[in-house]
Amino acid sequence: MRKGSCVPMMALCLLLMGCGAGEESAAEALRQPYREMTGCAMTAEVRLSGEDGTVGDFTLRCEYDPEGVTTVEVLAPETAAGVIAEIDGEDLTLRYRDLVLGAGTVSSEKLSPMECLPELMAAAREGWLLSESRETVGEEPCLRLTLDRTGEEGGKIVSTLYLREGDGVPVYGEIAVEGTVVLKAAFTDFTFGETCDTVEENTD
Repeated sequence: MRKGSCVPMMALCLLLMGCGAGEESAAEALRQPYREMTGCAMTAEVRLSGEDGTVGDFTLRCEYDPEGVTTVEVLAPETAAGVIAEIDGEDLTLRYRDLVLGAGTVSSEKLSPMECLPELMAAAREGWLLSESRETVGEEPCLRLTLDRTGEEGGKIVSTLYLREGDGVPVYGEIAVEGTVVLKAAFTDFTFGETCDTVEENTD
């Protein structure tokens, strides 16, 4: 009697393991291009929500180089348009003054709006996968990935990325430090290397 009842239970365990493996493969398949890319270019609407109540909206253009220097340019607001940051691909060292941008850094990890897009790309490439699910952003079917990285100051940085199913380009992303969301990014276009793939603007 006991021996017979174990068979369906074992089958159920194998089925659940198989489902988990399938979900993991979907996430890994979408992340693989990020790990292999030589670079990418993107534009996004970035919102800053500082711990001190500071709120700021920026349109940023980023040329991301995982092995070299990443550049981020402010396209809007007009008062900061043209400001450019150079971020070292190894340690994300900023090469601009926060006073110029007028936003400063946020959270204990001293993240700046200029670091939002490079941090999301770094999370896609090397972050520890905490969870995943399928969700829709606007009308785009996406795979939602929650990824964990340790910041330069030793704090916990959790990035949430919504990657479009099929081609894996980012549609939306958030960055939380110690449980508080401090940066949000709605991607308006994204290019892997020399392959252009544009995301329609997301106003959610």
